Amino acid sequence: MQKQLLTTVAALAIATTASAQDLPQAGNAWFQAGEATIAEIIARQPITSRAKNVILFTADGNGVGTNYAIRLFSGQQAGGMGDDYVQPQETFPNLALVKTYSTNGQTPDSAPTASAMNTGVKLKNTMINVDDSVAVDDCAARTGHELTTFAEMMSAEGKSVGTISTARITHATPAAVYAKTVNRNWEDNTSIPEGCDQLDIADQLLQQMSNGVIDLAMGGGRAHFLPESVTDDEGKTGKRTDDRNLVEEATATGAQYAWNEEGFKALKLDGSAPILALFESSHMKYDYDRTDEPSLAEMTGAAITALSTNADGFYLNIEAGRVDHANHDGNLFRVLHDGKAFADAIQVAMDATNPEDTLIIVTADHEHAIAFNGYCGRGSDVMGLCYAEDEAGTMHTDELNLGSDGKPYTVVGYLNGPGAVVVEQPDGTFSGSRPDLTQEEAIDPDYLQQALVPMSSETHSGEDVTVMARGPWAHLFGGVIEQNVIFHVMNHAVHAE
Repeated sequence: MQKQLLTTVAALAIATTASAQDLPQAGNAWFQAGEATIAEIIARQPITSRAKNVILFTADGNGVGTNYAIRLFSGQQAGGMGDDYVQPQETFPNLALVKTYSTNGQTPDSAPTASAMNTGVKLKNTMINVDDSVAVDDCAARTGHELTTFAEMMSAEGKSVGTISTARITHATPAAVYAKTVNRNWEDNTSIPEGCDQLDIADQLLQQMSNGVIDLAMGGGRAHFLPESVTDDEGKTGKRTDDRNLVEEATATGAQYAWNEEGFKALKLDGSAPILALFESSHMKYDYDRTDEPSLAEMTGAAITALSTNADGFYLNIEAGRVDHANHDGNLFRVLHDGKAFADAIQVAMDATNPEDTLIIVTADHEHAIAFNGYCGRGSDVMGLCYAEDEAGTMHTDELNLGSDGKPYTVVGYLNGPGAVVVEQPDGTFSGSRPDLTQEEAIDPDYLQQALVPMSSETHSGEDVTVMARGPWAHLFGGVIEQNVIFHVMNHAVHAE
C-alpha cells in the first residue's frame, strides 16, 4: 500500500511539473526561481546525528518587523532595492514562529524570554531562571526554586560554555546563561536588598567562571565588576560598594582579561584559561559608533576558536543587545547598523562550523512597537521617506507619498516612543503636529522616527518572533511554538542517539 502511494505521489509530481512547463509564465524568472526553490526543499534531508556544538544567536528585539527593516537596509547597502536581499540566517532550512509572552506578561521583557530558552520553562517578567511560583524581588522565597540552566547541563557533560553580548554582560539575556535572580536589575551589590543572601549578577558570573561552568564571557558592564573607589582604564568609576574588584579576583584565579581591542587581540584562544572581556563601563557602543572595541563578528570568531579546543564540544550564546536599545530610542539608523552587524556574526559562525555537528539557532527574545508605512515604491530608503510606486516600472518614482496633512512620512515609524509628534508642554498639556520632514533629515544618524504615543522609551511588543536553524535536529523547528521549546530542541540535539 505504501509503495503504491509513493508511486502515485511521484506520478502526480511529474504530471504537475510537465503541465507547469506549458504555462505562459514558465519562462518568467520568478516562476523558474519558485520551481528551483521547491526542488531544493524536496532534496533536503534532516540531520539526525548528535550535535557536538550548539550556538544560540539572539538579536534582542529583532522580531519579524525589525528583521524586515534590517533586510531592506542590508540589501540597499549592497546596492539593491533591499526586499529581495537574503540575510545569512534566512538561508537556514528550518524555521518557526515563536510566542514570546511571559507567565504574567502579554508583552515580555528579556529576562523571562532568555530564561525560557535556557531552562525550558516560561517565567515572570523581571525574573531570571527562578520559577514563576516566586514573586519578583522575593529573595527569601527563591531558595529551592532556582532552575538548572542549559549551560550548567553542558558543562557537567564536559562541554565548554561561552556567552557574548554587545550589552552589559550582566544584562538580562547574557545573564540568563549563568545567573539566577528574582530581579534582573540586581547587576551589582548596590541593588541587593538588605538581608538578601542572593549574589548579585556580576558576582554570579565570577562564581560560575570559578566553578568551570563559564569558560568565556565578552561584552560590556565593567562598572558592575569594579568598586566605586576604582577608576578604570577609560576613566570611569566602578559601582560596587563592597570594595570587591571582581576583575582582579578573576585574573587571580587564572582568567585572561581584556578591556579594549588591543587586549582582545592579545587573548590566547587555545582553551588554556577562561576569558573575561569587558569592553565598556556600561553597554558596548553601537556598531556605527564603535571605536577601540571588537565587533560582534570578531567576538564570535574568537569565541568559536577558543571553545572549539574542547574535543567534547561547546555551547555558545551570542546576543546583539543593542538592536533592542536603538529600538527603545526610536533611532532606526542604529537599529539597522547593529542588525547588519548581527548578521555578519552569524555568517562568521556559519563559516567556522560544520552543519553536520553544530546546531545554529537564530532568534529574538521579543519584538518592538515598530511599524511600516505604505504604499512605498521598491527601493525607498528604509531609513528615509516613502516614495510612490512606479506604475510603469520597478524602482520608486521621485514623488513622495503624503499623509492627509499634506506632509511626507517615513518608511518606518513606531507606535510609541521619544519621537512622538505629540509632546508635553510646560503647562502639562499635550500638543503638536508632524513636521514637514526632508529626506536629508530622515536619514540623519541621530534622527528619531516619528511615533504615535509619547513615551521616553519605546516599548517592546508581544507579537511573535521567528526562530531559524540549521544543523542536527534543526528540522524540529516548525509551526508556531512556545519560546521554551527552543531549549528542548537544543537538549534533544545534544543527547540524540
